[in-house]
Amino acid sequence: MQVRTLAVPGAWEITPRQFGDSRGVFLEWFKAEVFAETVGHRFTLAQANCSVSAAGVIRGIHFSTVPPGQAKYVTCPQGAVLDVAVDIRTDSPTFGKWDTVLLDDVDRRVIYLAEGVGHAFMSLAVNSTVLYLVSTGYNPSAEHGVNPLCPEVNIDWPTTDRDGQPITPILSDKDKAAPSLTKARELGLLPTTAAVEEYLATLV
Repeated sequence: MQVRTLAVPGAWEITPRQFGDSRGVFLEWFKAEVFAETVGHRFTLAQANCSVSAAGVIRGIHFSTVPPGQAKYVTCPQGAVLDVAVDIRTDSPTFGKWDTVLLDDVDRRVIYLAEGVGHAFMSLAVNSTVLYLVSTGYNPSAEHGVNPLCPEVNIDWPTTDRDGQPITPILSDKDKAAPSLTKARELGLLPTTAAVEEYLATLV
């Protein structure tokens, strides 16, 4: 596995080694020892999620209240998505900054987003399938969002799919109604670096 640190602290790109022959492909998309060496603690699996999205669908920017937050280990075994990590920690030097990883069924990369990092993606193919390993179960009262089209964050979303065909963003009603980054901050929804680091220290 190759690991690359992203521009958003607490987010990493992981590229697995693939073994292919006439039968197909085999790869290890999660290795506990590699994860622990990279992140500094073991991954606690609480739930495994799967989403299937039409081309152009955007999901996010989602995050959970810290503590405990929700860490995500994400891959795309079918199709392609542009996955985005957003720094939503209000006192972070990179607050509002984002970075991307292309997850697809070619390179089969993974993105890991620690607690306190916002997550979003855009599907670039029909029926893009995304698998998430998450550290905490779904808790509606702790789930929050920032509008993925928020001009303050200004994510450079693709305008064409992976075949070069035009696509337009498709959002859920919930994501359309999500506040801007500034509004989410004013509402007290966003975590602080101190709160995140305090919680992460309990995982080491």
